[in-house]
Amino acid sequence: MDASLRDKVAVISGGGGGIGHAAALAFHAAGARVAVIDLDPARAERSAAAVADAGGDALGLAADITDDGQVASAMAQVVARFGRLDILYNCAGGTVPEDGPVTEVPLDVFDRTFDLDVRGTFLCCRHAIPAMVRAGGGAIVNMSSGAALRGASPFHVYTAAKGAILAFTRALAGTYAKHNIRANVIASGRVMTERIIRTWGELSSDRVKNDPQDPVGRLREYPFWVGEPEHIAATAVFLASDAARMITGATIAADGGRSAY
Repeated sequence: MDASLRDKVAVISGGGGGIGHAAALAFHAAGARVAVIDLDPARAERSAAAVADAGGDALGLAADITDDGQVASAMAQVVARFGRLDILYNCAGGTVPEDGPVTEVPLDVFDRTFDLDVRGTFLCCRHAIPAMVRAGGGAIVNMSSGAALRGASPFHVYTAAKGAILAFTRALAGTYAKHNIRANVIASGRVMTERIIRTWGELSSDRVKNDPQDPVGRLREYPFWVGEPEHIAATAVFLASDAARMITGATIAADGGRSAY
């Protein structure tokens, strides 16, 4: 059994850049028709155009995933265009530099982060699942972070939000298995998206070889911790495919082993 998504329709939130953009191309390459949702209409159209240029069928939609009405409308447009919805990849999310320890972080950071990471994921599931049920089943892939698997992160709001996604995904798996819907999480390590590069700078495993002092010492111990958007996109394609039929309610730690040793 391979990871083909032929005849499937995949929706990607946050699909206008970074991992989401890479996923749009990866899902197309696996055979899916793709709907890209992004807050920025130009970014949504850019990803849809990239899929079309690669010979695929894609739809770009602008929507704020924290707004119930906009999410409902976006999912309805997907079904109207493609006739079904089989896969939901909740890729939208993130944190802000102002995040920090619970005793210090501004409360507006809590509200903004939970709105995007948790409420956004919740609303996309809320409005995609009924269409999946009508289609006879499907797969949900939610994005979390290695920060949710360890206690070392000083970004307590982001850690809490991404931890909530783990529990929510298990609840989805348990509730909708009878409808032939699987739900899993990717807890990623450091992925070199535009946002991460702006915040943390460029990192790569080659830096270990080129700098004996290695200012980012983790790379010596965890050479697989840093990756490209395409690495996470490939994991999402696998989890969405029938090749992962026996996997549901699981958290896949794509963090280069940082949560394991």
